[in-house]
Amino acid sequence: MSSYSTGSLTKDQLSRLDQVRLFERKYDPVTVSILESLPVGRTWRCLELGAGGGSMAYWLADRADLGSVLAVDVDTAYLEEDRAPNLTIQRSDISAGDFTPGTFDLVLARATVEHAANPDELLERAAGWVAPGGWLVVEDFYYLPAEHAPTSVGRALVGAYVRRMEAQGADLGWARHLPAALARTGLTEVGSRVTPAGPGQSAADDELIRLRMRQEGHTLVESGLVEAGQLAAFIDALGTPQARDMTTLMVSAWGRRPQE
Repeated sequence: MSSYSTGSLTKDQLSRLDQVRLFERKYDPVTVSILESLPVGRTWRCLELGAGGGSMAYWLADRADLGSVLAVDVDTAYLEEDRAPNLTIQRSDISAGDFTPGTFDLVLARATVEHAANPDELLERAAGWVAPGGWLVVEDFYYLPAEHAPTSVGRALVGAYVRRMEAQGADLGWARHLPAALARTGLTEVGSRVTPAGPGQSAADDELIRLRMRQEGHTLVESGLVEAGQLAAFIDALGTPQARDMTTLMVSAWGRRPQE
């Protein structure tokens, strides 16, 4: 009998939640290590923009057990409000979010801001929601040029995936500006870290990419961006040394609101 990493992973049926959980497995250690480097207190008021599957909201609720965590997402289907007494779930489009200035000791936004119609404007507003002495932590993806991929199949698939995301409104180059943009908001003690992602970067990378292509690859074929054979060849090559690549860099950046 085969076994799977989450309850929703089955042999014949894959859910969107599987992709969310694999994303968390890959990136939660990075986010947690950054937050652990900050003085997150038990009484902190925390806001997570784009809470996804809830893993970081739950982590914050445990860390700030005498404080509060507000987890916001346009889709809250995967979030469990009864997970912690200090956790509140809010269904909302973060681009239209309007919170009281200076309310939160920590604002976290992961893989979220780059999808806003105006990322710089959202970043500016998010910085304003941070209380004096508090922190804003933002993580987003910078996509490396698809034409530089080491294989022809990789160039075709990555290029098609990027074009589709751009058509959906994502700014795939914005994360490169993130550390400088944080400094422009008036935050201080700005730091940054880069985490590579792509085929062969880790077992979690390969599993996430494989699942994503199995779930979404057909749309690339149906839209004529790639051929079915190219998609199959790309999936088959995952896990081989010849297919190893860096397709994206997750840029993590953080800054502190000065004490008044």
